[in-house]
Amino acid sequence: MTATAVERPPNIILVLADDLGYGDLGSFGSTHIQTPHLDEMARQGVRLTDFYASGSNCTPSRAGLMTGRYAIRSGLAHQVIFVADEHGLPAEEITIAEMLKPLGYRTAIIGKWHLGHTPQHWPTTQGFDYYFGLPYSNNAMPLALYRDSRKIEEPVRQAALTERYTAEAIRFIEQSRDRPFFVYLSHTAPHVPLHVPDRFAGKSRAGLYGDVVESLDWSMGELLNTLQRLELDERTLVIFTSDNGPYPQGSTGGLRGSKGTPWEGGYRVPFIARWPGHIPAGAVSTGIAMNIDLLPTLGAIAGAALPAGLKLDGKNIAGMLKGGNDTPHQVLYYFSDGRIAGVRTRDWKMLVQARYRGIDRRLPEHDVLLLFNMRTDPQERYSMAAHRPDKWQEMQAHLARGQRELEALAMPD
Repeated sequence: MTATAVERPPNIILVLADDLGYGDLGSFGSTHIQTPHLDEMARQGVRLTDFYASGSNCTPSRAGLMTGRYAIRSGLAHQVIFVADEHGLPAEEITIAEMLKPLGYRTAIIGKWHLGHTPQHWPTTQGFDYYFGLPYSNNAMPLALYRDSRKIEEPVRQAALTERYTAEAIRFIEQSRDRPFFVYLSHTAPHVPLHVPDRFAGKSRAGLYGDVVESLDWSMGELLNTLQRLELDERTLVIFTSDNGPYPQGSTGGLRGSKGTPWEGGYRVPFIARWPGHIPAGAVSTGIAMNIDLLPTLGAIAGAALPAGLKLDGKNIAGMLKGGNDTPHQVLYYFSDGRIAGVRTRDWKMLVQARYRGIDRRLPEHDVLLLFNMRTDPQERYSMAAHRPDKWQEMQAHLARGQRELEALAMPD
């Protein structure tokens, strides 16, 4: 699955939901929310069952996705960017869009950016030719909608955003059909506050949250129909995932924790990829992967040069997109405010930071020292640290290496 297999580099559509849970799609076990288009996309492509965000909240996860590097390397691991903040993704970082542009790609971000909203951090300075969306989360105040650098609406009609994002994406695809394009459709939903188009209101068995997710499924159907109409199906790789786990509503599919935590419910997210003729239909991969893998994988598929002089943490997972279970990762790291909170290998997870105060709120919080067998206990119920000291030592060695290489980046000079 490389660019040499097609006449030109493939079109790429990367769709990112905001705070969507691992268990909120039918193809990932939902029984209350109807997602027929995404389920059909899974039947026509591949599902990754052990795919992770690189952060348990918005900014760190999106920084990792865009750069192929843990957010601690770009100084964005600690917290989300708020309206009053003036920092953002550093100019020296290379985004997926910047990597693809030398190959002639036309690039667009439609939806939420959340990697800096001052002029030097605006998405059109980070490799995107076109921008339509919100600079940060939809619960921020003040909140305005932008086209490129121009404010076009304030206050924002949030109930219309999913439909407007979809229309903008389709328009960009239609205008770019004669050259390779990269569309990063970064939905605002289902981040709170929840808003839904009238046509979807009151339809889902999962309440307003379910209505919102079902509107995202409709959007996916519109995109896939557009590719078929324009005869771009076999020339377009489409990926759907989420930036982190759900909060305060949504399903983790039985996984422990939620957004903002290093438990599986905060980090593990749904992942579906579809590319007819290149990705086998109905494929499933159980290997571990993370959104930091998208940049090197898309670079390999498109035939792009990877960022020079920057240490990438992501790996090429093209083999997993074909349904292979072998992961290129020996270890993945979960972060919490600049510290490594968890370490994941194919079969095991060590958790060293998940603060717990207990019933007596006067007691100090303390960290945990837990070890889970992820193949037999993905719900993280029972620690095997006492029973498997060999695995504990192995995971400690991974943790120590990560602390030396990564945590040190967050330490003051």
